Amino acid sequence: MCTKASLIQRSVCAALLAFAGAVSAADPPAPASSAAAAAPAAPSDAELIASAESAAPPNVGKHATIVAMGADGKMRTVRKGTNNFTCMPDNPATPGPDPMCMDAAALEWVHALISHATPPAKVGFMYMLAGGTDASNTDPYAAQPTATNHWIKTGPHVMVVGADAAFYDAYPKSPDPDTTVPYVMWAGTPYQHLMAPVKTAAHAPSPPSGTTAK
Repeated sequence: MCTKASLIQRSVCAALLAFAGAVSAADPPAPASSAAAAAPAAPSDAELIASAESAAPPNVGKHATIVAMGADGKMRTVRKGTNNFTCMPDNPATPGPDPMCMDAAALEWVHALISHATPPAKVGFMYMLAGGTDASNTDPYAAQPTATNHWIKTGPHVMVVGADAAFYDAYPKSPDPDTTVPYVMWAGTPYQHLMAPVKTAAHAPSPPSGTTAK
């Protein structure tokens, strides 16, 4: 299922089927004759924690549970937290930095998305302050840009998921949104949610000029 998911979903798919996490397993060892092409060393726990914490404000990230996928493909808790948030480090398989930090309701919402299930009627909140990935703004399950799926890019942002439809009606729902202001992604689907960009020095959001692709 993960191989057919959108880029956003692939960044959480494997881990959120169990709970959350996004560190790819190490590549197979390179042939002995190609030492230069050897797989990079797996990130240390300190690196995983730093990456995961970067998704949220310091006072959220430093108290959150940090989870990651090990080289054996199994989930593990890198650090047990003391608040309601779970953070995961960047997934190197996706185009840009995409560590995430979610409250419990947002974790349930993403699991429903991946499972093609009805999202819970719970308002959830998610931080992606270090960046985000490209995605279709109209098809939750698009894996790549096409001429009709309104591919866009939003940089650092926060998300509100699981709210009543009336909440989302207060925000723009254009398929080709201005990503410099809050807008609704996947409008009209069970998975519509608010995307609220957060400006940073490194953030270069896509203009409201239609389909864009990497």
